[in-house]
Amino acid sequence: MYQLTVKKRFAAAHRLIGYHGQCAQLHGHTWQVEITVSGDRLDEKGMLLDFKELKNLVHQVIEDLDHRFLNDLSVFEHLNPTAENLARYIYDRLRPLLAPELKLSTVRVWESPDACACYAEDERS
Repeated sequence: MYQLTVKKRFAAAHRLIGYHGQCAQLHGHTWQVEITVSGDRLDEKGMLLDFKELKNLVHQVIEDLDHRFLNDLSVFEHLNPTAENLARYIYDRLRPLLAPELKLSTVRVWESPDACACYAEDERS
């Protein structure tokens, strides 16, 4: 199994609803998104997928999040814009953009250099 991982960043603000602590207040992050895809076969160039192509796909998904107040986005109307929910949101939008022979292994969303949330589909699903 081959795996590729790319990272992209975006800046956005949010506040956590129902949270008792500082994160209930409006605040922002430079979010880092880490995407890992996997597959069994390399193409004729010896690549699973061109890094540039994967970065472009990730950019398509996260560009609507950049420099936004996440709570205002319709997807978070009834969903807290936590790192966990962002990871799932990005996963759900990126998966259909990948070729069928590629597996979206994990989406990690870092809200700081030392704290991240990860989303991956259950292998048994």
